[in-house]
Amino acid sequence: MAAPRHGSTSWLVANPARAVALIFAGAIALGTTLLKLPVSSAHRSPSWIDALFTATSAVCVTGLTVVDTGGHWSAFGEVVVLSLIQIGGLGIMTMASVVVLALNRRLGLGARHLAFAERSAGSSGEVRPLLVAVIRFTLVFEAVGAALLFVGFRHAHERGVATDAWHAVFHSVSAFNNAGFGLRPDSLVAYVDHWWINLVISTLVIGGGLGFPVLLELWARRPRRGGRNERRALTLHTRLTLVTVGGLLAVGTVALLAAEWSNHATVGQSSVPERVLAMFFQSVQARTAGFNSVDIGQMNTVSWMLLSVLMFIGGGSASTAGGIKVTTFALVAMMIWSEIRGDDDVTLFGRRVPERTQRRAVAIAAISMGAVVVCGMALVWLSSTTLDRALFEVTSAFGTAGLSTGITAGLPDAALAILIGLMYLGRLGPLTLGAALVMRERRRRYRYPEEQPILG
Repeated sequence: MAAPRHGSTSWLVANPARAVALIFAGAIALGTTLLKLPVSSAHRSPSWIDALFTATSAVCVTGLTVVDTGGHWSAFGEVVVLSLIQIGGLGIMTMASVVVLALNRRLGLGARHLAFAERSAGSSGEVRPLLVAVIRFTLVFEAVGAALLFVGFRHAHERGVATDAWHAVFHSVSAFNNAGFGLRPDSLVAYVDHWWINLVISTLVIGGGLGFPVLLELWARRPRRGGRNERRALTLHTRLTLVTVGGLLAVGTVALLAAEWSNHATVGQSSVPERVLAMFFQSVQARTAGFNSVDIGQMNTVSWMLLSVLMFIGGGSASTAGGIKVTTFALVAMMIWSEIRGDDDVTLFGRRVPERTQRRAVAIAAISMGAVVVCGMALVWLSSTTLDRALFEVTSAFGTAGLSTGITAGLPDAALAILIGLMYLGRLGPLTLGAALVMRERRRRYRYPEEQPILG
């Protein structure tokens, strides 16, 4: 096969999984070094494991912390954390877009995998316009979010214009990148009944978690004044993402409400509208954002299980969210449903899904679940934590969610090392694994005789 002619993506085409992994490893190493500098800490310098954990959590836009972000780090340290979040969130989206475009060129899959490329970049070979669109979307979302949050913070507190402005910028970038880092030790518990702040944060999280293939396609279909509006049907990926995200948000809100309705340690003493707001907010954050407006450690075990499932699923492909991605979850669910019904094909919105895509979805889900289970058992073995808390923590790390029952800071270094590896795997895993599976696709010149084993 001839080598690609376009130098801008040839190194990604050669081995996209390795390229993405090295870039993020380099960002984590740089962040760790910067956070170890005396100027980064407000008081004592962190240990190397704490600096590495924070840098990994920021670059992988997770939100798990071993030190109080607003209390431990100096102003310089907070800027470093915010920069790492931006690099991690923006980087994974741009790299994901370039990887998909590179794979399209390498394998001849065409523009159907990124239908939005036709609208945003002209063709699958034009990478620069796509990256410009990604950066522009990010900065606009974050700027508007910061302005709206500034209004909310000024209404909620009187900490000073400069402080509220910084908090607004920090939380806007953290929310859009689904990072979950906050500058208060209680995250957003103080704003549990503040509708404005809750809804702005939730909108930013949902926007960042949809993925740029979806955002750019929706933007291309916006009404144009004096122009001809396109009425083409949404692509399968966009429709599947929007429907699955909406369904999971609704189901998550209702299920969490039912589980926490009478829990006086969380929302049991709040009014009905405030309970709905709080559980909707937590349902959104479980899409791998990591903010919390109630004490996660005081929630019921059933709620932890619900949140773990949502964190494991995550958000949209090529987005700031983690997890196995909603499209993988939806496809596996439809495969099961089709098998129950006895259908030969798996169809979604009038489109048949290729068998090779089904196999990749199963592989990603199975490998991810295996990683969570094995690391959960290892966490129990290395620490004195219970299995339910350990599984919640490792799921949060793998799903780059950042929600915690409060055990992270007290874990031994070996357990923290496991979480560091999981955050790195969870951030890069679905993308790099998917790319690797596509790159390894091959056709045999022969087929073995067929024989069916007994199942069940």
